[in-house]
Amino acid sequence: MRIQLTVNGTERTADDVWEGESLLYVLRERLGLPGSKNACEQGECGSCTVYMDDVPVCSCLVAAGQARGREVRTVEGLAANTADGAELDPVQQAFVEAGAVQCGFCTPGLIVQTHALLAGRQDVPSDPEIREALAGNLCRCTGYEKILDAVRLAASRQEART
Repeated sequence: MRIQLTVNGTERTADDVWEGESLLYVLRERLGLPGSKNACEQGECGSCTVYMDDVPVCSCLVAAGQARGREVRTVEGLAANTADGAELDPVQQAFVEAGAVQCGFCTPGLIVQTHALLAGRQDVPSDPEIREALAGNLCRCTGYEKILDAVRLAASRQEART
């Protein structure tokens, strides 16, 4: 089947999609967007988190056909395209600066979920709020402290801008 959807603001088409194919597979293998990672294929680890119609979803659990005609935003789509190239989203920049990226496998999902947590907020979320928001994202490398630091850093910068 043919799937037409909007990915990171651009109309995209994927051909020869089979009925059981996941949105994650379409994004990575058919559309060439490797940012979202394939880890558990059961929606347990959060590595494949993307926005679908502005709601974070585990793309491994979304059948590709469910994304037909929808808006999908991946970790690649968070960066702003400028005349000089891509400028990292403040959440992406905070993860880099706080050292919250080790092997990088969980990072795309954590960044998308953090982006969703901070969207529209005017304050820095408490640690329990951060932990709750990121509870569906697993990391095997960092022990989470650097990830929490990155979320706090991004939130404090956002708070300072408002």
